[in-house]
Amino acid sequence: MDYIDYYKILEVDKQASQDDIRKAYKRLARKYHPDLNPNDPDAKRKFQEVNEANAVLSDPEKRKKYDEYGQNWEHAADFESQQDGSGMHFGHGQNGSTYWTSADDGSGFSSFFEQMFGGMGGQDFEGFSNFGRRNNCGKDYTAELEIPLTEAAQTHKKVISVNDKKLRITIPAGIADGQTIRLNGQGGEGSQGAPAGDLYITFRVPNDTRFIREGDDLYETVQLDLYTAVLGGEKIVDTMDGQVRLKINPGTQSGTRVRLKGKGFPIYKNEGSKGDLIVTYQVAIPTSLTDKQRKLFTELQSMNS
Repeated sequence: MDYIDYYKILEVDKQASQDDIRKAYKRLARKYHPDLNPNDPDAKRKFQEVNEANAVLSDPEKRKKYDEYGQNWEHAADFESQQDGSGMHFGHGQNGSTYWTSADDGSGFSSFFEQMFGGMGGQDFEGFSNFGRRNNCGKDYTAELEIPLTEAAQTHKKVISVNDKKLRITIPAGIADGQTIRLNGQGGEGSQGAPAGDLYITFRVPNDTRFIREGDDLYETVQLDLYTAVLGGEKIVDTMDGQVRLKINPGTQSGTRVRLKGKGFPIYKNEGSKGDLIVTYQVAIPTSLTDKQRKLFTELQSMNS
């Protein structure tokens, strides 16, 4: 099984700080995001690779293990206790109910990731997939939670079920698609007084609004009628927290962009701070004219000539 260089995928070196890794991930995830590269299988593959690399290098424990074994990662089993366990993914349906899916089906992780950090397969409801720990420490659990973009824009609480145990978690505003958070001590119980494992939750945030999210910025396309574009006027534009009235300059061209500071997506764990909203104007050409309108356009054309 081929060795995968996660540092190369994120375009950083082995001495990169956690902040360097976070910035590299945000830049590349934005570059290869499926919403910005529709019908591009190569971009989708790279987006998955970037997410996988970030899942390892952004977590100090997994990064340490990855750095320790390097190209000899396949011999990790010789140094660690035998891992076992089963797992299920969970998410939330439109009615708020929890659903479960087999975690070994379409996980999106490479076989290298599976071998190094634990299988994603499951046979029953007794546990999530786990990375395993040494000695008597409890196992780490992993799960997926899907939330809509509008929920990801607000700090809110959710109750989830993990192995018949109810957990009330706080989801900070600005959580990103593919981002993983760790809940200390919420994994499997340790034996002989050893600490419990951790729970890793990976968030899935589908783009279910008119906005396109790139990092902390939002993008929106707004149609202008020809007359407003030519003569100027005003346009009411939607943002994620209400509507704003924008002034349209005379002679506005199709493709003109306007940046609205602080009207974008909340910045993760930076309360009160938001990215920008970039509005792109698209001028709509009238497709059906009255005889009088056609005559007026003809007169304008002749005056231009």
